[in-house]
Amino acid sequence: IGAGAALVGRSRHCDHPPEVLRLPSVGGYADPSIEAVVALSPTLVVGARGPAGPALEEALRGQGIATFFPETESLAQIEDMLAELGRRLDAAPGAEQAIGRIRARRAAVEQAVKGTPRVRVALLFDTSPIFAAGPGSFADELIRLAGGENVIARGGAYPSISVEHLLALDPDVLLDGAAGEAEAQEGSARLAQLRDAPGWRSLRAVREGRLRPLRTDVALRPGPRIGDGLAAVARALHGDALALSDAAAVPLSPGGGAGLVRPPASRAQ
Repeated sequence: IGAGAALVGRSRHCDHPPEVLRLPSVGGYADPSIEAVVALSPTLVVGARGPAGPALEEALRGQGIATFFPETESLAQIEDMLAELGRRLDAAPGAEQAIGRIRARRAAVEQAVKGTPRVRVALLFDTSPIFAAGPGSFADELIRLAGGENVIARGGAYPSISVEHLLALDPDVLLDGAAGEAEAQEGSARLAQLRDAPGWRSLRAVREGRLRPLRTDVALRPGPRIGDGLAAVARALHGDALALSDAAAVPLSPGGGAGLVRPPASRAQ
């Protein structure tokens, strides 16, 4: 949103754009270091809700540091998060542009998949144990908008299921939500290693070669690139033949994920 210059720190998972890697890391999603955060003297800490969220917010507020850990389990909530960041950081025009890109990408995807058969899909975040995208998650919304039908219809936003349950659901496509950049670029994924594993080799999607990797740093991060993530899900479901052009390259300011900022004095809370 154009506020990258205000960043003073990041989580270890924040790696886009590359310039952000020059900032000090204060830990991860589940294990942030309060001491490392406080040492950077931020006036605002921004992050995703997670295992450490409530305790982290309480500890930071006790240090007089403002926090912003919004809900981001839908495209609407992601847009609201960007708009609020723009307000807090005096970057409203940049936030509006980011939201506009998301909406334009969504419209393009919806037009591209219009009239295509819906694909029954399971999006897996891990395989041991199996964790999947369920109802109420933004990944579930991406699947629907991309012309898919999520076979995981109950159990919460991120349920754990068995291979036997997956066999009974019989998805047309399995999306590997743990694929890294290298795996996605090579057209292979971690799930492919399970072809001969008990249970997995009986899955129709495995037998018929419909294990599809996702660039999770794009598709499964609720931020300004989520429109491109939606396009990535659509291509994974329907193939590269889908009439969907690449998004125009728009430079993003450092700060594509959680961050520690020193906003302008007028906005410091």
